[in-house]
Amino acid sequence: MAKKVVATLKTGAGKEYSKLITMNKSPKTGAYSFKEAIIHNDHVKEAIAASKAQ
Repeated sequence: MAKKVVATLKTGAGKEYSKLITMNKSPKTGAYSFKEAIIHNDHVKEAIAASKAQ
């Protein structure tokens, strides 16, 4: 399914969006979890800053 999303982002208006994958470590168990989001290019830096703040 990820291949379809990436292929869609490469054409037309999809070039205005980026796929953002953030990694979070659980303080309770120490396990890592990944969160994926498709974000407009104008908001990428804000989304990264918000994920670091958590």
